[in-house]
Amino acid sequence: MFGYYLDLAWHSLKRSPVLTALMVLAIGLGIGASMTMITVLHVMSGDPLPERSSTIYAPHLNPLPLDFHQNPYAPDPAASFTWPDAMALLKAHRAEHQAVMAGGQLLVRPDQAGLHPFYANGRFTTNEFFSMFGVPMLRGGGWSAADDDTLVRSVVLAETLSRRLFGTIDSVGRSVSLGNTTFRVIGVARDWQPRPLFYADTTAKVFSDSDLFFLPLSTSIDLKFGSNGNESSWGGSSIDMKSSTMSWLQVWVQLRNVSQASAYRQFLMDYSAQQKSLGHFQRSPEEATLTPLIVWLKQRNLVPSDVRMQLWLALGFLLVCMINIAALLLAKFLRRSGEVSVRRALGAKRRDIFFQLGIESALIGVAGGVLGLLITQLGLLSVRHRSDDYAKLAQMDTPMLLATLLLAIVASVLAGLIPAWHTCRVAPALQLTTQ
Repeated sequence: MFGYYLDLAWHSLKRSPVLTALMVLAIGLGIGASMTMITVLHVMSGDPLPERSSTIYAPHLNPLPLDFHQNPYAPDPAASFTWPDAMALLKAHRAEHQAVMAGGQLLVRPDQAGLHPFYANGRFTTNEFFSMFGVPMLRGGGWSAADDDTLVRSVVLAETLSRRLFGTIDSVGRSVSLGNTTFRVIGVARDWQPRPLFYADTTAKVFSDSDLFFLPLSTSIDLKFGSNGNESSWGGSSIDMKSSTMSWLQVWVQLRNVSQASAYRQFLMDYSAQQKSLGHFQRSPEEATLTPLIVWLKQRNLVPSDVRMQLWLALGFLLVCMINIAALLLAKFLRRSGEVSVRRALGAKRRDIFFQLGIESALIGVAGGVLGLLITQLGLLSVRHRSDDYAKLAQMDTPMLLATLLLAIVASVLAGLIPAWHTCRVAPALQLTTQ
């Protein structure tokens, strides 16, 4: 029976090719514009750690004095940690895993002929960074907790940097020059690029930046490498990376369940209260917070307002296209009132007519969805040529491809509901009398 209705719908669409083409074009344009922005929003609001995001938390302390005046155009100093506070949380080891980190940029000096020095972005961090975030290792591994204390000159390279420096040769055990120091490669991580790069500070380009190397934070301090993130000081003009009045570090912890999270939140409040009693903090311990990763991402509002505005405009355009398609379908269906009346007089039920017209609308949706896919790809191509941080991520994956086709079919069927219902209500006797 379905094949019979499908054949009727196909022949009906072929009888009016211009009208059919207009409807396919309308749904294709509406779907293409909408899915372009939906895909962009999808890649920007994805889960950077799908398998463990529920266990990752961002602790927060507020060491700022009460009389501190925040510049509304500058990053919040309290969003990062000072060295004493970060080290206190790290050494307390109240979480299953914890890591302190900061971004850095170093000059790479290749030993290979034909390769010129170049700058690479990386991460200065502590040893549990790899186990907490599940960084996949291609060869070797990270350093130990003892290495953090002994200022070891070891580095983990990303696969991209390892291939650039050593080709396909195993780089573990080899030496690489970063800054003015030679490091021994102890591990090669697969190109692990969580999007957004959530663990970076607030000034990072979280959708386009990536880390090409990882080395011990204590070693970076000893070598005075400095960070390439936001460094905020409220205790004078001198720069001291270990000062209690300079924030520049990020801290992340892993907690397996609600009870661990509750205990760690209490630990943060107790630590704040202790620091306040010692005169280091001035604010209430209640300002100490512990935020789950997904909630933290929402609070950062990483999706720009212009992207959301463009999405609403695209959805509005799709609604206009659906209204136009409904009008065209109504005109098309009403022209077939005589045919519908004859079929009704011969015993066809209203639901049969309604079902056939619905299949006709769905066929338009399938054709419009295919056209919409092509228009979406062109739209995403134009987005990738923009200078925005997220531009290169504008790629359609399989779920978005299927969603495009489904949205086109649903939109066209919805647009055809009222025309189909109106056509089915035509009185057969009246149409047969007037013919």
